[in-house]
Amino acid sequence: MQIPPQSSPFQARIALKQPASGKLVRELRQLTALSQEQFAALLGVAYSTINRWENGHVQPSLLALKQIKALLEEIHRSSSGEKQEYSQLLLQQYFPVRTQNHEV
Repeated sequence: MQIPPQSSPFQARIALKQPASGKLVRELRQLTALSQEQFAALLGVAYSTINRWENGHVQPSLLALKQIKALLEEIHRSSSGEKQEYSQLLLQQYFPVRTQNHEV
């Protein structure tokens, strides 16, 4: 009998939102006003990877989702106005803060 690998709390939160990850990638890319090629270079992946994520053919890896979250947090810290508000909305929608299995 195989024991399933332990998952981190971060991984559990991400897994709940993965079906919408393509939408998140597209919204974040549009928020940054980058092309798929430019966004791919920023994350260190191929253009085709961004395309597949956005079209729902492949889900971003846990590492990629961590990079996406970090980028959203950076945009939120360094921006103002609508861009800051929208980045906060995306963070709340896709990366909700949880404590003891409850969303905050």
